[in-house]
Amino acid sequence: MSMHDAAREAGGGPARVSVPELPTVGEVLHLEVVAAGLPEVLSGAAALDNPVRWVHASDSAGVARLLNGGELLLSTGSGWPQDPDALRAFIAGLIEVGVAGLVLELGTHYRWTPAVIVDSARAHGLVLVVLHHEVRYVAVTEVVHRLIIDRQTAALRARDEVRERFTALTLRGSPADYVVQQLAFTLAAPVVLENMAHEVVAAEVPPAREAEVFADWERRSRSAHQSGPAGGEAGWLVVPVEARGTRWGHLVALPGPEHAAGRAGVLQQGAIALALGRLADGPVDEWERQARRRLLDRLLAGRFASVAGASARLGAAGLPVAGRRLFGMVLSGVEVAAEQADAAARGIGGRVIIGRVGDGSGLGGASAATLLLSLPPDEAFSDAAVAEFALAAAGDGAVVSVGSAATGLDEALTSLQEAIDLSRTGPRGRRTPQLRRADDRPLVRLVTNLRADHRLLEHGERMLAPLIEHDLRRGGDLLDVLAAVLAHPANRTAAAAASHLSRSVFYQRIALIEQLLAMDLDDGETQTALHLALLVRRSAPLGR
Repeated sequence: MSMHDAAREAGGGPARVSVPELPTVGEVLHLEVVAAGLPEVLSGAAALDNPVRWVHASDSAGVARLLNGGELLLSTGSGWPQDPDALRAFIAGLIEVGVAGLVLELGTHYRWTPAVIVDSARAHGLVLVVLHHEVRYVAVTEVVHRLIIDRQTAALRARDEVRERFTALTLRGSPADYVVQQLAFTLAAPVVLENMAHEVVAAEVPPAREAEVFADWERRSRSAHQSGPAGGEAGWLVVPVEARGTRWGHLVALPGPEHAAGRAGVLQQGAIALALGRLADGPVDEWERQARRRLLDRLLAGRFASVAGASARLGAAGLPVAGRRLFGMVLSGVEVAAEQADAAARGIGGRVIIGRVGDGSGLGGASAATLLLSLPPDEAFSDAAVAEFALAAAGDGAVVSVGSAATGLDEALTSLQEAIDLSRTGPRGRRTPQLRRADDRPLVRLVTNLRADHRLLEHGERMLAPLIEHDLRRGGDLLDVLAAVLAHPANRTAAAAASHLSRSVFYQRIALIEQLLAMDLDDGETQTALHLALLVRRSAPLGR
């Protein structure tokens, strides 16, 4: 299939197209050549924004049959019928054909406008304008037609530029969120990509407007769809993203300035780029997978302007925050499929968003995925429920780290960081399922809450510096051995097994550690200080 055919097929259904290149009746009345005739609007003031497709000058009573609609009719009225009923029929004919407006010049045939003309025009909302001074209709026609042609030419250039821009994005395989970003930049307005369930997949919205835009998104989006492509009460512009008979979602542009290429035309080009990209992805839906992953990563990195805006953004993406119990989680050692995790969360009445899949550093090189889980307020997330969720989401063999329960976004992000810190600790290399909860690890929670304190960082660096330097210089494993010792403080046999070292080699490593640190590893206070230092060192974000 050629790019042209694919683009035509991916274009979706027709949207209501605006025509910014056409001047309005009001604009024409303000042109110098028309203003010289002292125009007066007698009716239809509310329709002065009607676009003028062409200008036609005629005094014929049967002119309506010669028009196609959208014309601004100029007349002196010299050929109009005299009978009132015939005049009403004349006005009705102009209304039926859809003229943009009627301009009557006084003085040549009429000294004043017949009341039947004014009454009929007002009854139908027709724009009726009288000119009190004579004007050259040929000059009006020439000026307006030149304005129309110039604007249409500029619109064609703008459409070509927009088409080239989004075709280039398609050819480069740009991700959905970047296409949405470029649409918002082009339209100078917020743009949202939503799936068929009216959940936000990707969006480009000014941070200060996130709470306003995303609040109660699903209901407002459904209302806009029911009101038609131009958006009903909200003034949203909605264009489907579809190809080959399959619709994946919609693009929604919120109100913004007109664009030379037409706002609907710009949005349609974005929809084509997204549809072609979706076809290239095949059966795997990368839209929601990547967009939600980036959303969670941005939140974890603190890249949001307000808690209210970020909470609304999560809610619009399908993860409710208000009135829910939230848990940060890390599933390590297994691959996590977004579809399975979402199904597992729905099975317990919740929703989940999966964040970055890291390299599992600190977990024997196994993969690790961050998750933010939203549950009903009365849902008990017991150890058994956690294990059941992990099994359904990732299968057997997962190491599960769970942060403390949260009731708001700030607490939820702390819970997620606790889970990340937990995933960095503990024995490695075990294939049996493990569950680690922040509630059971008060020292990990302390490190998470104080992770930005420079004194804590200095403590970790000062305590472990000799071991770090030794391992870097000689490619050693002293830090790993120390972690095993601290994980099994009362059982050196288990610590040696966790280190995958023979007991003799393991004891040699312990002796070297005590020598380098000048400390006794059997001392309780020393163990606590070293454990704290090791937790600080291993509390870096996943994947780094």
